[in-house]
Amino acid sequence: MDIFSPQIIILILLFGSFAGFVAGLLGIGGGVILVPLFLWLFSLVDFPADLIVHTAFGTSLAIILPTAISSTLGHRKRGNVDWHMVAFLALGGVFGSLLGSSAAAVIPGDKLKMYFGLMQVLVSLKLIFYKPYIPPENLARAKRTSLLLVGFAGGLYSAFFGVGGGVVAVPLMLIFLQLPIHLAVGNSSALIVVSSFSAVLCYIWFGIQNSSGAPFSIGYVNLLVAFLVAPLSMIGARLGVKLASRTSHDKLVKIFALLLMLVGVKILLGL
Repeated sequence: MDIFSPQIIILILLFGSFAGFVAGLLGIGGGVILVPLFLWLFSLVDFPADLIVHTAFGTSLAIILPTAISSTLGHRKRGNVDWHMVAFLALGGVFGSLLGSSAAAVIPGDKLKMYFGLMQVLVSLKLIFYKPYIPPENLARAKRTSLLLVGFAGGLYSAFFGVGGGVVAVPLMLIFLQLPIHLAVGNSSALIVVSSFSAVLCYIWFGIQNSSGAPFSIGYVNLLVAFLVAPLSMIGARLGVKLASRTSHDKLVKIFALLLMLVGVKILLGL
């Protein structure tokens, strides 16, 4: 099927808008929606089989970058971003994304998909069965080393799976740093800006080394799809931020865990 067909374009725009909404609501970058969409889309339009998974991840990150910027600005206005914490999270995130993209470039696509699904399920189970929460006045417990490690884990996962890093960073902030959900989501959005930027550069670099590039792509980033989805994804992110500030802690955690579980099981079963 042609990537320019009306059906494909409509689906890209709809899922892109929804991915942005999820990014703003949960601080996870929207990649949990975009990656499965692109895996299906690039197969449907007959991209080279050996490029589908890596191009799905790289394109997802390219869209996540502007979406994360929009999401971060929205959270900043609501006081949900601690820039002192973000500085250390971002430093760790850069090193993690460099390592993650380098590893992903040499791993076969089918194994990457399996790891993606397994991690989603494990993180969702952790959130479901562990319910941490401490008042904001105890935020001094978040030490620099802990922030660097959380940022590193988020950046590593971001580059390795193309999902923004919040999939790991948000639960780590909840479980190990013991941050309130709204601050964890805001800080995660800011972390995603840095980690996704460095990861996109790496996916472009490694993709350029592959002589059989996909149509309308630079490296492992499909520019056509990225330009179509990014504007609507940014609008959806701002809407998600507004809803996040009006939603209770328990509801956000349940939505986050359920979304991860559904996507993870789908990927593992190959549905």
